[in-house]
Amino acid sequence: MSRRDPLARAWPLLGSRAPRIALAVMFGVLALGSALGLTAVSAWLITRAWEMPPVLHLTVAAVTVRALAISRGVLGYCERLASHDTALRAAATARERLFVRLATGPEDVVMRRSSGDLVSRVGAGVDELSDVVVRAVVPICVAAVLGVAAVVAIAVMSPAAAAVLAVCLLIAGVVAPALAARAASAAETVAVEHHAQRDNATMLALEHAPELRVSGRLDDVVAAAGDEQRRWGRAVDRAAAPAAVAAAVPTVAVGVSVLGAVLAGIALSHTAAPTTVAILMLLPLAAFEATGALPGAAVALTRGRIAAQRLLTLTEPAELGDRRPTVIPLHLEPGDRVAVVGPSGCGKTTLLMQTPGVFFAEDAHLFSTTVRDNLLVARGDATDDELRDALRLAGLGAWLDGLPQGLSTLLVGGAAAVSAGQRRRLLLARALVSAAPTVLLDEPTEHLDASDADQILTDLLTPGTLFSPQQTVVVATHHLPEGVPVTVVSPT
Repeated sequence: MSRRDPLARAWPLLGSRAPRIALAVMFGVLALGSALGLTAVSAWLITRAWEMPPVLHLTVAAVTVRALAISRGVLGYCERLASHDTALRAAATARERLFVRLATGPEDVVMRRSSGDLVSRVGAGVDELSDVVVRAVVPICVAAVLGVAAVVAIAVMSPAAAAVLAVCLLIAGVVAPALAARAASAAETVAVEHHAQRDNATMLALEHAPELRVSGRLDDVVAAAGDEQRRWGRAVDRAAAPAAVAAAVPTVAVGVSVLGAVLAGIALSHTAAPTTVAILMLLPLAAFEATGALPGAAVALTRGRIAAQRLLTLTEPAELGDRRPTVIPLHLEPGDRVAVVGPSGCGKTTLLMQTPGVFFAEDAHLFSTTVRDNLLVARGDATDDELRDALRLAGLGAWLDGLPQGLSTLLVGGAAAVSAGQRRRLLLARALVSAAPTVLLDEPTEHLDASDADQILTDLLTPGTLFSPQQTVVVATHHLPEGVPVTVVSPT
């Protein structure tokens, strides 16, 4: 892989796994090597037994067959353990590094993406990237080692048969995987698009089901998710035909190789021992066991490359080009009240994220726990009286009084337990609980009635009403009520 290959660029996300991958490859080589040896010894034993020698002459071969049969299963299991352990550790490392890069990288990279897209990329994308270890790297290395070993073993008996085997192994191990990769690439490109669109529709239905139900759009959103799933299925079906051809090529290669071995065996039958001829004709069958996983390995590489490219767009700022907005940093003094006003996409959120202070985003998470715990996120030592005061200031006094257990009421499902307006007011109450000297609020009145929104914005930007005069408050909003004594800035 070249350094420009997305898979090579994203590989460091998985961490340094060379020793563990080498261990998995070693177990894989020993497991399939046992299968290769088992075929050779079994061929010798069957042919030698046909000659009816003394039984003691067959004892060592019989014990060797048993040992190789047992070791093949044990070593194969060890290879599975080693490779899957490596892949799972790599996936955990990749997710950790992705979260760190997203948390410390350009804010607008994450803020402009939907939650469904992020779930798809960080979830399925990392899985497909780590699958490369199990489904591609280990099988390819094992097949390369076993292929060379098989050709060398056959060459000792018949150079002509070894040449045929080498060509057929290349066809089964290179041509067939290339066809499979080409078929998978076209299908995956379309499938990834439908996957993201399906996840977007699904997350929209999950996060905003009450609002969509009220507006009569919930059924349409659910139907859209189902349509994307069906389109995804049809895209996979279209890829089945060329993939079937790729699956047939190794079988043809095996047949040609065996036929070549038979012809070579017939040619050597007058000069070579019967046991040698038997080994010559049966050994190629075992040699192709290692190449059987290579078409799947090529598909895994293709999917991993696509997933790597999608992950890199989250972590490499250079991928953004000139799309990132240019913002002017804010210079704040204690007690300032500043409103960042502008339309969506003009860089208001980016400006807030570049300003020192405690940031409360419009899509901040509500946890599936009690009302109290959701507010204590802002300040862990806040008393229940302070929490109740914050809720009443945010306009949730009546709602709090109606809760069966007050602050101890469990919000089952987090944001799903409240309406969009109540969620917005809960996030505002969380900000009011904070004792930070600088508070940054991103669209705090979204989903509220116009009159309520104007009143809350006025109170937020009036010193001493909701926040103390000593606290600095910066609010990003689409509109600003008239007559509010506040500094207004534009993000660009």
